[in-house]
Amino acid sequence: MANGSGGGEHRVQIPAHGAAGSAGKGDAAPEKHLNGFVHAVALVERLGNALGTLAFTWATVVLLGGYPTVLGPDDDFVFATAIVFLEATRMFSRNNRLDYQLFFNTRGAFRPPGWNGLVLIVCFSSVLDILTICFWLYKMEMYLSMAIQLVIGRFLSELCPRIPRLVKCNLLWRTTSLWGPVAAVALRALSTVLSIRLDNNRIYIWLTNESIAAFMSYLVLSVVVLLLAISRLRFPVIIKLVDTTLGSKAVVWHQVTLNLCMFAALMVSVITTVRSSYPSDLVFTTEAYALVIVSFGNLQIPAAVVRVVLALLRLTARDNFHDDHHEPEKQNIVPSLEIFYRMVLGQGLLYLLACAIELFSFIPRRSLVHSSGLRGHWGVESVNMYYAYTLENRMQGGVLAPNNIRLSNFVMDSVNSDSSKKQLYGIRMMHCFLQREPINEQLLSKFTTSTKTMSRIIRMLDWKSSNDTAIRLYAAKVTAELAKNIHVVSFPGTIQLVSALLDTSGRPKRGNPLLDTDDVQDGRQDPFLNTEESQKQGHDAVRDAADNLLDTQTSSTQQVGIDKQSSCILRCWQRISEFWSIPREELLLDHDLQPALAMSIIDNLAGCDQDNCLEISKSTDLIPKIIGFTCYRTDTTITQAQQEFILKSSLKVLRRLTGIGGETGITLRYKISKHPFILSNLAEILGDNRSSQESRKLVAGILRNIAIDENTRQEIGHVQLIITRLVQEFLNAEGTMSSNAGHLSRKAAGQALTMLTIESAHNCLVMLKAPDFMKELKTMILIHDGNYIYVAASLLRNLCLHAQHELRESDLKELSHTLREVLERITDVEGAELETLIGLSSQICKIIPGHFTRELEDSQIKQRFARKLVDTLNANMKPSADYPGIRRVILEQVIHLMECNSRYADCFSEFNITEALSRVERTVTKAESYRLFLGDEGFMKYSVPLSDLVTRARELMG
Repeated sequence: MANGSGGGEHRVQIPAHGAAGSAGKGDAAPEKHLNGFVHAVALVERLGNALGTLAFTWATVVLLGGYPTVLGPDDDFVFATAIVFLEATRMFSRNNRLDYQLFFNTRGAFRPPGWNGLVLIVCFSSVLDILTICFWLYKMEMYLSMAIQLVIGRFLSELCPRIPRLVKCNLLWRTTSLWGPVAAVALRALSTVLSIRLDNNRIYIWLTNESIAAFMSYLVLSVVVLLLAISRLRFPVIIKLVDTTLGSKAVVWHQVTLNLCMFAALMVSVITTVRSSYPSDLVFTTEAYALVIVSFGNLQIPAAVVRVVLALLRLTARDNFHDDHHEPEKQNIVPSLEIFYRMVLGQGLLYLLACAIELFSFIPRRSLVHSSGLRGHWGVESVNMYYAYTLENRMQGGVLAPNNIRLSNFVMDSVNSDSSKKQLYGIRMMHCFLQREPINEQLLSKFTTSTKTMSRIIRMLDWKSSNDTAIRLYAAKVTAELAKNIHVVSFPGTIQLVSALLDTSGRPKRGNPLLDTDDVQDGRQDPFLNTEESQKQGHDAVRDAADNLLDTQTSSTQQVGIDKQSSCILRCWQRISEFWSIPREELLLDHDLQPALAMSIIDNLAGCDQDNCLEISKSTDLIPKIIGFTCYRTDTTITQAQQEFILKSSLKVLRRLTGIGGETGITLRYKISKHPFILSNLAEILGDNRSSQESRKLVAGILRNIAIDENTRQEIGHVQLIITRLVQEFLNAEGTMSSNAGHLSRKAAGQALTMLTIESAHNCLVMLKAPDFMKELKTMILIHDGNYIYVAASLLRNLCLHAQHELRESDLKELSHTLREVLERITDVEGAELETLIGLSSQICKIIPGHFTRELEDSQIKQRFARKLVDTLNANMKPSADYPGIRRVILEQVIHLMECNSRYADCFSEFNITEALSRVERTVTKAESYRLFLGDEGFMKYSVPLSDLVTRARELMG
């Protein structure tokens, strides 16, 4: 179990593999380099901690405990006590992670000022100027003043971003962010334009020429900063004016202008002090010191510098050590002090080294962003969080402990955490990783074997708070991927939660006025359903400026000349730019809509396990909700493309559910086919010209599957539009020659027609009314197209079997034209195709026996044909679920031939058919009583037992 994981959670540790695009690098995980870097930083920091602990112990036990009265009261005692207190603060804060990060953590010891850095520098430098003047007036120690200012500045810089979370008031944070620059300019003006003089213990404050000029400059800057603040106010008039003036670059221009104003404020103070009697070096010092305060993320570097300075001061003053070998109480004090100060010096240097190494952490972090496939600013932030997670675990573990920290462990720990931010980043990272090859298979196994993680993800589907919209979205996307390996029995309530995702109607339902009540209905719409809002929360609206810079550099690079040296430099610069850039985040697509995700989950669950299908069949409201999406809606909240995608998703799920085998499949098909609107919705899709070929293919697949039931076949036959459009789809060859979707749609329509013609004379008659229907079927057989020949053969067989008396002379003629091709193919194919063709030839022999026998004689294939039948009969003594009726159709063919002409009995006798009939009689099985199987369940039982056919064949053999 990885560090930081929840207790009691079972995990299977599977080595992660490199992401896509890292082929040839072995099985190295994408986080390998970052983990190695973290190990180096943690090792140096832990060595510093070890020296610090040893120095603390040495000082308290040996120095302060052994030589308290011998240490010099003005030097060693003060130095040792200060170092002990400093080290004690570090050691005690180590027990509290937040306190340690606030004061002495190596990670974040140096913090780039960022966009608001200049504003903070102006504020702090102004406050420092004012405080420094006050300290100077009261003659306080400058060093103590700077230390106090550093601590106060550190607390303020850390506390300001947390104020909104502490008081749970976004208005306070927005007010501070909005009017902070105005306050910064005001403070800068106050600290610069006033001249202060101390004379005879009295304070004089007056305006000078320089201060008046500075005041006018600050007045102009104040007006500009005030206008910038007003431009950010959320008033429609202001927003429209700003958008009209600056367009999409309003945010960038606002930040650039604000930073220029802050820089100008600093320059004005410098110029003013240079021309006045006020000490200019003090202004430079305060501004530099403000930069230090803003740049230091905590007190680790200042504390390390203090350690180094104090240790060096005492080590360089070796001669001042109180060394008197003749006094026993002073014996060994010099070596003791040297050991102590050297340990303190080593600790400070190690801390500085760790901070220096940590400054370059952006290299492995940005590399991990690219290699792991993370995108956008959230991807960078996710890697930063993983970096902090890895460093913290490394600091808690042993120095020589194996590096078993993985990105996948961090993802699961983030999902299982109580922080909304960590949950969102964790679930987004999980979704990103599951999309990549070849690591998705390993991650699928790892995630699905973590019961705690899977339970949390499934529970996220029920988080309906507006603050959890994005988490719920990505939880649904992750569940859709993991559903391929989920057994819902292990997670009770999964189907109900997924079914709840299909509740998309935000409008009040209009019921029957005779049944409607006057109860007030809450027509609230789930915020997760708002497509526009979901897309805004799913990705960042503002792109990083580095992306624009990279685009500019790339376009300019394409215009470079042929100079080799320049080209080499530009190529290097381009690679650096590509490394530093942030991959653009992918926008949400149509399949990211909630109903589409819900149906994707159901589809994957149904394809994973038969027990999942059983749980789906037990749901009372799931099937009606899915069927509700099979009709075109007048919904203005989504686009036409999104509505079409949701429609396809519902059809895919229905086709999957109707194709389930066993008793569970029977239950699902019954629940689907009994729905009062299913056939009308499917007919609408087939009859709508807006429907795509894929949608029509799915509809045909659904009709094919539910037509297994006899009653359903009759109901479909009464919706004449369905059969008519299926016939048109199957016979229409236009548009299918250039697209694979067209081929599949046409074949699915033919399969549906075949199922509808089984044991249904009415449906056969409806199809025969189509112009040139028999001719088109004949053409499909004669053109040697494997996509349709067997579907057409099955249709012809059923038409001959159930509509023989309705066949016209022209139909019989078309039928006879197919005979030679059918007989030739019978001698070449096996399995299900052979069963189909023999079934057709048997019916042709029954309807036009004279033509059949002439064709056998004229083509001189009688002997070969008879041998093929007997050999196939002997080879299929054990029935197959793929073609259970092959012996039945062979017996029918033999019977029809011998009824047509008794001479064929002698022909069959040559190949020992009597012995084959005896074997068939001994091996008759129940499976051969059905036309087809779905799973282990047989459907469409024959009315004539196979044993009766054997008896009839024996009678004809004499």
